[in-house]
Amino acid sequence: MTQYHERLFPSVMVFVATALVIPASILVFFPISLTVGYVVAAVLYLGSVALFLTMAPTVSINDGVLRAGRARIPVTELGTPEAFTGEAARAERGVNLHARAYLLLNAWAQQAVKVPVVDAQDPTPYWLISTRRAGELAAAIEAARREQVEAA
Repeated sequence: MTQYHERLFPSVMVFVATALVIPASILVFFPISLTVGYVVAAVLYLGSVALFLTMAPTVSINDGVLRAGRARIPVTELGTPEAFTGEAARAERGVNLHARAYLLLNAWAQQAVKVPVVDAQDPTPYWLISTRRAGELAAAIEAARREQVEAA
C-alpha cells in the first residue's frame, strides 16, 4: 500500500532558463546553416527537458519502506520525523547539516524533512529529504512507523 508518493520535478523557471539554449544554439550554428541551428536548438532543448523529467527523484513510502531517490530504508529503523520550511529548512540544508547525513536535496523543493536513523549499526545519523509537502511527508512517515510497530 502506497502511503505517500512525490516526484520532485523541476520548477517552471528551470525550463524557462533552459530555453536559453535555443538562441545560443541558433547563434552558434547560424554561420553553417540556419536550419541546422533550429534543429540543434530543438534537439538540445527537448533533450534537456526530457532529462529533467526522467531524472527527477521520487520520494515514497510503500509497504513500510521509505524511498528517497535510489536509497531505501525500512520505517522501523527511523525515528520521529521533523518538517522544516522557510529559513529553518535552509539552515538544515546548510549550517546545521551533519557530514554523514543521507541527503536528497533539490533547489526547487524548498521544504525539507529530517528523519533520524535509530539503527545502531547504521553510521548515518539522519536522512534529510527535500520536498514540496514537508508536513504531509512527515505525517506519512510517522503513520507508516506506527503501522509497522502495531503489525509487529
